[in-house]
Amino acid sequence: MKKFMSSLIAFTLVSTMFTGCAAPVSPSTSTAPVDPSPSSDTSTPDVISPTVHQGDIIIVGAGGAGLTAAIEAHDAGAKVILIEKMPFAGGNTIRSKGGLNAAGTVVQEKLGITDDAQTFYNDTFKGGKEMSDPELLKFFTDNSASAVDWLLEIGMDLGSIGHGAGATNARMHRPEGGKSIGATLVKTLTGNVNERSIQMDFNMTATELMTENGVVVGVIAKDKQGNIVEYKGDAVIIATGGFAANEALFSKYNPDLAGFITTNHAGATGDGIVLAEQVGAGLVHIDQIQTNPTVEQSQFEVISESIRGLGAIFVNQGGVRITNEMGTRDVLSTTILGQPEQYTYILFDQNTRENMAAVESMINLGIVSEGATIQELATTIGTDPVVLKTTLDTWNNAVATKNDAEFGRTTGMDHDLTKAPYYAIKVAPGVHYTMGGVKINTNTEVLTDDDTIIDGLFAAGEVTGGIHGGNRLGGNAVGDIIVMGRQAGTMASTLALANGSLLEDGKVVTSPVVFEIKEGATLALKDGTYQGTSEKGRNGKVVIEITVKDGKATNITTVESAETEGFYTSVEEEMFKSFIYNQSIELDAVSGATLSSDAVEEAIVDAVNKAK
Repeated sequence: MKKFMSSLIAFTLVSTMFTGCAAPVSPSTSTAPVDPSPSSDTSTPDVISPTVHQGDIIIVGAGGAGLTAAIEAHDAGAKVILIEKMPFAGGNTIRSKGGLNAAGTVVQEKLGITDDAQTFYNDTFKGGKEMSDPELLKFFTDNSASAVDWLLEIGMDLGSIGHGAGATNARMHRPEGGKSIGATLVKTLTGNVNERSIQMDFNMTATELMTENGVVVGVIAKDKQGNIVEYKGDAVIIATGGFAANEALFSKYNPDLAGFITTNHAGATGDGIVLAEQVGAGLVHIDQIQTNPTVEQSQFEVISESIRGLGAIFVNQGGVRITNEMGTRDVLSTTILGQPEQYTYILFDQNTRENMAAVESMINLGIVSEGATIQELATTIGTDPVVLKTTLDTWNNAVATKNDAEFGRTTGMDHDLTKAPYYAIKVAPGVHYTMGGVKINTNTEVLTDDDTIIDGLFAAGEVTGGIHGGNRLGGNAVGDIIVMGRQAGTMASTLALANGSLLEDGKVVTSPVVFEIKEGATLALKDGTYQGTSEKGRNGKVVIEITVKDGKATNITTVESAETEGFYTSVEEEMFKSFIYNQSIELDAVSGATLSSDAVEEAIVDAVNKAK
């Protein structure tokens, strides 16, 4: 089951990750050869001043928490600057499959679901092994319903609700049709950020917090070329996510996880924790690291527990059901790893597929096995057809009688598995979420170990610790980033605006994209319009179109794509510009979006070949 991620995991911060690790190498330790002869050049070299940006609030990280905080802070009257080390917004949020947990919402009321914040609190406290900070957890659960109200106000689709593992009631809010929440949420948030003309600087890695008299007043960062850029403000919000894509770090805190794949994007390496520790921040539950039990190992794809909420079950290689599938993630991971083969199959039917749009992307990835009958599916996955049919018949009887005599499951039993064809996905645990992180209070102010407030510094999202305790319930991460992201934006604004606002009114002006061509560059193609196609996209086909005039490619557009929007937008911006400018099909992949990059490159090559 265990395997190393070859290209996904980034280790760029290992040498400086935490206090006590190896210190950065000083210039005096360089091993480069030294010319012993005195230099005849006695002139003083020019000192290049760093570029400086001034705002009221600087936010590090453009994932869900950072985007949310930016919108809330802007609407409070603050000039906000967002910096992001990846070439696109979204972070881990864009990968989220399930939904957003909230209790007592208008959506639940509309669907006839009775729920309340106290029950939500009790479920989360129990699911987190009773380790959660009570004040943080109460703030989170009490404000979850208003988070849904806010999202609906800014245009988010949350018309459907599923039942997550460990939840007494159905409270996992998600888009209509069972679509994955991540791409829809990031599209909504980035759309609102752009509507407000909030500055977002990509490929910008924060390296240090700026302080004056113990107060955090900005961020020092490096751009893609290594140039120093300073971002000055009255408050800083850290929203950089966790460290589940840094195996050196997560295996340090839990050696049993060495060799596990991760479900996280390449940027989730713990940067924000490093920044906060530099100014004395305390850490909470840093050793509490969650595995997701249902990760398809070849594509690092998380299979949302929403599919189990629609009735899916786990069966092992012998065709036997192994557990109550609606248990918490830690329990399910342990159960799966206890199987002789250390994996399980998620078994579901056509009804599940029709009611969960996210299944289509899994099928496009080629990770779903299919059988016209349950016996045919058994043959496909190499298990005993008789045993598998008996397992399915037993489960369907349990659904009909609402009595799971085998494992006591009581939720996610509204649909039996009787509609052919049948499907199975082979899954095993992968490192998914880091519950621990920077210590904060309910104002999202960052604290030292002894609870002293670090003035000017706020944090929200997975970079923080305390809410989820020793285990996070599925759906709580998305709720966390919205509730605490809003709070960070509000509280940071209260501090920053005491000195007045730098915000200027402005509207986004959309203009046609005009590509620049390097002098002398040419592909020597036939004039006309040509389409190129690739089937290598993460979610299927990508079709692009190039326009050739006077032998040069002058324009390129996407005709068809089902790629995840945040990732694909960055691929378009980077690769399209490079292709036209250099008039070359030798293109660099965009970090964190390799499959989409490969698809675009292949489609461009296809179009160019047609134009020769």
